[in-house]
Amino acid sequence: MPNTAPRAWQVVLEKIEGDLLAGRLGPGDRLPPERDLSVQLGVGRSSVREAIRVLEVLGLVRTGTGSGPTSGVTIVATPRGGLSALLRLQVAANGFDIADVVSTRVTLESAVVEALAAADEPDLAQVHAALHEMEGPELPVAEFLALDRAFHVALSEASGNAVVTAIMVGLRTAIDAYVEAGALRVTDWDATAARLVREHRAIVGAVERGEAQEAQRLVRAHIAGYYAEAVTA
Repeated sequence: MPNTAPRAWQVVLEKIEGDLLAGRLGPGDRLPPERDLSVQLGVGRSSVREAIRVLEVLGLVRTGTGSGPTSGVTIVATPRGGLSALLRLQVAANGFDIADVVSTRVTLESAVVEALAAADEPDLAQVHAALHEMEGPELPVAEFLALDRAFHVALSEASGNAVVTAIMVGLRTAIDAYVEAGALRVTDWDATAARLVREHRAIVGAVERGEAQEAQRLVRAHIAGYYAEAVTA
């Protein structure tokens, strides 16, 4: 039987979605600080960031930096068809064949890195931030996997292709399921985690050098390699 319990980032998403639909939050309002949401909902801060990225993709919130009046996360729209479509895709994703999900990831992320490698000075700040956190000492598996997801979403966001990012977000339920189940099967997780970070670094390096074909080769090997090691082995 599939595990239907909501994952941490989904808990955050459902809380904010509920507040929006109930009118407790609306355009112009700000979300509570990341730290407060983390404590309130009993989830890690990386899961809060992940849910906020989903809302940004849907055009429901805007994130501002600094400490001025535009800082923090501000509601800019109320849920409409886009959110409903995303949630329908998430439900459907539970029944998708894993091999099809992996194949779709390969196709989408190959296009992402190709576009990034061809771009002039792509903004990879969020990509590097996720990578930096992934290299933290003695990182729990769940936290590492949350940062891994953040890395891949940040890549798609940096490409500027909102459709690809939305599809990646919509498939998250299915991707989470096989990635998390696979992590439990790995006999030496520390070695696997270190390898995944090295592969991430290599992908980003190829992108920054403008080597589109190499970046595509590396991302295909990265996704397929984990699938072979942790899921089909």
